[in-house]
Amino acid sequence: MSRARTRRTRPPLTLALPAMLAVAFLLLPLIGILARTPWGELGAHLSSPGVVEALKLSLLVSFWALGLSLLLGVPLAWLLARVEFRGKALVRSLVLLPMVLPPTVGGVALLLGFGRRGLLGPWLEGTFGITLPFHTSGAVVAATFVAMPFLVISLEGALGGLKQSYEETAASLGASPVRVFFTVTLPMVAPGLVAGAALTWARALGEFGATITFAGNLPGTTQTLPLQVYLLLQDQPEAATSVSLLLLAIAMAVLIALRGRWTSTPVARRTEAEAAARPAEEPAQDAAEGGPGAPDPVREPAGHWPLHATVTGFNRLTLDAEPGTTIAVVGENGAGKTTLLRALLGLTPRAHAALRLGDTDVTALPPHRRQVAWVPQDGALFPHLSALANTAYGLRARRVPRAEARREALLWLDRLGVGHLAHRRPAQLSGGQAQRVALARALAARPRLLLLDEPLAALDQTTRARVRHTLRTHLAGFGGVCLIVTHDPVEAVSLADRVLVLSDGLALQDAPPAEVSRHPRSPWVARMLGRNAWPGTASEDGLVLAEGGRLVVAEALPAGAPALAIIAPEAVSVHRERPGGSPRNVWRGTVREITSVGSRLRVLIASAGAPDLVAEITPDAAAELGLADGAEVWTSVKATEVTLVRL
Repeated sequence: MSRARTRRTRPPLTLALPAMLAVAFLLLPLIGILARTPWGELGAHLSSPGVVEALKLSLLVSFWALGLSLLLGVPLAWLLARVEFRGKALVRSLVLLPMVLPPTVGGVALLLGFGRRGLLGPWLEGTFGITLPFHTSGAVVAATFVAMPFLVISLEGALGGLKQSYEETAASLGASPVRVFFTVTLPMVAPGLVAGAALTWARALGEFGATITFAGNLPGTTQTLPLQVYLLLQDQPEAATSVSLLLLAIAMAVLIALRGRWTSTPVARRTEAEAAARPAEEPAQDAAEGGPGAPDPVREPAGHWPLHATVTGFNRLTLDAEPGTTIAVVGENGAGKTTLLRALLGLTPRAHAALRLGDTDVTALPPHRRQVAWVPQDGALFPHLSALANTAYGLRARRVPRAEARREALLWLDRLGVGHLAHRRPAQLSGGQAQRVALARALAARPRLLLLDEPLAALDQTTRARVRHTLRTHLAGFGGVCLIVTHDPVEAVSLADRVLVLSDGLALQDAPPAEVSRHPRSPWVARMLGRNAWPGTASEDGLVLAEGGRLVVAEALPAGAPALAIIAPEAVSVHRERPGGSPRNVWRGTVREITSVGSRLRVLIASAGAPDLVAEITPDAAAELGLADGAEVWTSVKATEVTLVRL
């Protein structure tokens, strides 16, 4: 073990001393109980009729309080974590109020609200014959009032730490909000729910002030164990100490069992053992490549669904596409790519999409009824479900029988080469395997529109090429339209029939990949494709650059027109001396960076007379020129090598 790991930080004395005093202050009363407990009489005290009766009543009240807290507190926690509404801060304050309110004051408040002369008490008694004060149900209400905040706070924190992409993905697969809540949300926040429930039960078990004030102290009816301790202190202090020890032991057992889970975010995490056992990416099976051993194709629903969408709000554009079309959506960060996808899903207020798929207008439908499947960048596989259950989720949400859904899901997994991993959970899958499972899940849901948000971004180059080939194979037979957000020019060119270029929510260009590659209308896209892109204003012989300087071209545009000059890196010549001959565009500059791209080198050259320029040369040429960071060089570009695109 390294010395850095074994070294411990020594706290300053000015902090350590008060901290130790605080520990002693909290520990001393507990030691007092242990020291003063009559151990020889402990069994007799705890088995006395009054204590046993009070214990039974405490358990009854605490479990009923827990059930009532779950019934009311779980929806309240979800509302606070997931819904924005006026008065939310006030509602959260009301939830926290019983935790800071003196218990006796809480009991008085309950009397004035639910007592016989309270606001609601006469109506409850007259209509239903229910009288809460001095009744066991009153003790339940009092315990619920003071204990439910522990459940709400713990569960709200867990819900706040849960990425909404899981729930949104489930909705895109056809699951209703209620189904999403019970099959995705609750299982994923189960640790937070369990921790909150345990704290709620422990607090209800130990409730005293609100109970005695609101429900009274009636043996066998409202006299719970804490009230029994209060009575025993007057006549039998040794017995009161024994019963206090019992309550202390229960509380400590709950806290030790939770081990601090109420303060952590209970979202899915990979344990160290799972991470160590995580398999490396395995080669795609024959099924993924469509070769020998591939299963029979899954029967897809008959039909073709052309797309028509008019998007307003942050994004302002119109999309029309025929069935089987794949559109790559590109643009710099903040251009509106993900917002466009979320608008088509109906998941964002930033933009609204009037959406028609085939002959069906789905604009007014909620996300789970649109038949628009979404694969977010991280895949959002549900960590509590196996790969097979993940893939079958959309089919089950559409009420496909379980056996048929699992059979069809397994066929999709086989087609994408991960059928042999059907019973593994996401934490046991490599990045490439998980992405293929996410894609299989989306395709198995029988969507009419498929939305992929950078589905291959997290993969290494080898895995990305394999998954790209698999994706291209299966999109070829898709009866709807597919939109893929990407920053990878290879993906845009190899997967898409069209490239949609966005900037500030607007469509700058919507054309086939070859057209976008030859004539990009965005500097960002040109640079993404590896070109030099210089914006400016057309002049009689070329371009007046926006950053200063001039560029001579062979085919000029009308003077005054905004334009973009595109220069391929391989068209840039690099010299150590000023070149002679025919080049019209010559600049002196300094090498700022040299990077390797495959078998060639890319050289970034800064110049006072022109924007930064990227040249692509061979390693032999670089060695011959003696290029290094900081070297003074000359660059030249022939006028015929410059393409002007009108903006």
